Amino acid sequence: MDLFSLKGKTAIVTGAAGLIGKEHCKALSDAGANVVAADLDEDKCALLASTLKTGSMGIKLDVTSPGSIKEARERIIEKFGHIDVLINNAAINDMFENPKAALEQSKFENYPLELWQKSVDVNLTGVFLCSQILGAEMARQKKGSIINIASTYGIVAPDQSLYINKDGKQSFYKPPAYSATKGAVIMFTKYLASYWGSDGVRVNTLTPGGVENSQDEFFIEKYSSKTALKRMAAPSDYRGAVIFLASDASAYMTGANLIVDGGWTCL
Repeated sequence: MDLFSLKGKTAIVTGAAGLIGKEHCKALSDAGANVVAADLDEDKCALLASTLKTGSMGIKLDVTSPGSIKEARERIIEKFGHIDVLINNAAINDMFENPKAALEQSKFENYPLELWQKSVDVNLTGVFLCSQILGAEMARQKKGSIINIASTYGIVAPDQSLYINKDGKQSFYKPPAYSATKGAVIMFTKYLASYWGSDGVRVNTLTPGGVENSQDEFFIEKYSSKTALKRMAAPSDYRGAVIFLASDASAYMTGANLIVDGGWTCL
């Protein structure tokens, strides 16, 4: 079990205040890592860090801002001395402010450029910047693990029929930016794995499936029926994969995409 130990390691999780970000933090801490919970809301991150078993900290981080990431790097180095694991988890998934306008606005023909650009900035450029600024520390120390969180919709196209409500009407369409950015993250992982391989930095993708989170019952049933395991994921279902990719248990694994989706993409 020592292969899975993260004792003495320092791990940073972006988007830590989110549904699965919190679980990533808990998993890393349970495995022995000191965890840096990073998100836009520093108070939430500090509260999360206070619940973890190891010496952890919460910080404010804007993944689209090089200055914010550099400041975070300095705070982490000052407190822990090194960075060993980076989980690029921060992402946005389009939410339409006006439900009545969501159907028309989410159509590809009408999809606003500003929403496309916002997704690119956070979901893709954010991964690039955090990897460039924080991952460079790992390259300098000749060891580290970067885990980029993608999505099944970065591998296969969205099933738009999932968003047909119980009255048989399309509620909205899953927009194009999420799929495009998550697909790009998978390829970016391969680039970094090749680039930093000789420096001892491993870079892998974790591709999760849909997480149950108080969605409408008809949606949960429809989604579950399209998976081999016939259920949506619980937020905790990715903890084992995170520990595996962060630890020496995956020491000879880089440039890979670990798909944990209940069999969504195998059907």
